[in-house]
Amino acid sequence: MKRNKPSVVVVTGASGGVGRATARAFASRGACVALLARGRKGLDAAAADVRERGGEALALSVDVADHRAVTEAADRIEETFGPVDVWVNNAFTGVFAPFVEIEPDEFRRVTEVTYLGYVYGTHAALTRMLPRDHGTIVQVGSALAYRGIPLQSAYCGAKHAIQGWNEALRCELLHQRSKVRTTMVQLPALNTPQFTWVLSRMPRRPQPVAPVYEPELAARAIVHAAAHPRRREYWVGGSTVATLLANAVAPGLLDRYLARTAFASQQTDEPQGPLPPVNLWHPADGAGGHDYGAHGTFDDRAHAHGPQPWLSQHRGTLAAGAALAAAALAAARLRTDHGCHDR
Repeated sequence: MKRNKPSVVVVTGASGGVGRATARAFASRGACVALLARGRKGLDAAAADVRERGGEALALSVDVADHRAVTEAADRIEETFGPVDVWVNNAFTGVFAPFVEIEPDEFRRVTEVTYLGYVYGTHAALTRMLPRDHGTIVQVGSALAYRGIPLQSAYCGAKHAIQGWNEALRCELLHQRSKVRTTMVQLPALNTPQFTWVLSRMPRRPQPVAPVYEPELAARAIVHAAAHPRRREYWVGGSTVATLLANAVAPGLLDRYLARTAFASQQTDEPQGPLPPVNLWHPADGAGGHDYGAHGTFDDRAHAHGPQPWLSQHRGTLAAGAALAAAALAAARLRTDHGCHDR
């Protein structure tokens, strides 16, 4: 993040949800923000948000599954704002359904947007960043990048793919001793519009699994990761930490727990009813649509803050504090032991 002039930041999936909140957060720091998404209504509203917060905006209607369109967008951004400093890959789509009820072309579409969209965005960014030996790429991930759950097989597969690919890429950059960084932010369940526009074949309306957080919490973590990219990844939300640790220790038990609970916990009590506009093939804010903004319909139970992101960002300080505390405890015990011997 530059001190002497505004940073140039690219955010994909910027028309709604986490992307929208992230664009606002960077704009509040005076950044020039390039907004990539498909729908015009959300993009135009996101650009207005950026300008209201003191940033400059460039809204580009792009399908991230089209690598040529992403490359052309990168050219346009640098022609307008100059060299890109931060590229945030965030765009995604999904299908809520048992695996056998997802059509092959639907599964492919989720994979192309959610996984290959990150690949194409990163390729466009690196092509420009590597010759300058400067820049940061933030991959917006999920606890589901490590732990798959039922009814979201396409999305989980894409997030797992991002995790493995990004690890390989990071090793290559380290081998090259490049100053270009890539980091990943693993997110919890969030109150975003995806539950309004996602293609769902569940009998009841989809919902995030509690605890639910507001997208601004994710946006703050993404901005922090962009400014501190040496950390390989950040975990946001206590539920993310609990899920990843449980999966590392007892994945089989977690399989059984999710098989028992995750079907009901991902659905409200309301029947699905007629499907609203879905964003799998076309933007949900297309003809006759509206701007969905950053928040979904679960504000009444979403948390705007949480201690875990701070703990993740300051774990070095916490480790040092813990070491000092342990040393002090050991010294106290030593003094106590000596006192006993003296008596």
